[in-house]
Amino acid sequence: MLEVTVPDAQQRLPELLEAVERGEIVEIRSDTGRTFGLTPRRARPAATGIPRAGSCKGLFEVPDDFDEPLEELREYMG
Repeated sequence: MLEVTVPDAQQRLPELLEAVERGEIVEIRSDTGRTFGLTPRRARPAATGIPRAGSCKGLFEVPDDFDEPLEELREYMG
């Protein structure tokens, strides 16, 4: 983990961004004691269209008793 001050981060920003890209944790500490972190943003895959109703059919099974009260919560159910 790299810890730097705000002035140091301003001077070393390209180096710190490369470190974050490699997976390192970078924390920037202000003179007030607050700490900030640099994190990479990953690109999201493009949407492939509008989901259609029923498109997940067969991917999972809902048990018959899925809406029954849980045994461990019976005392709270009154």
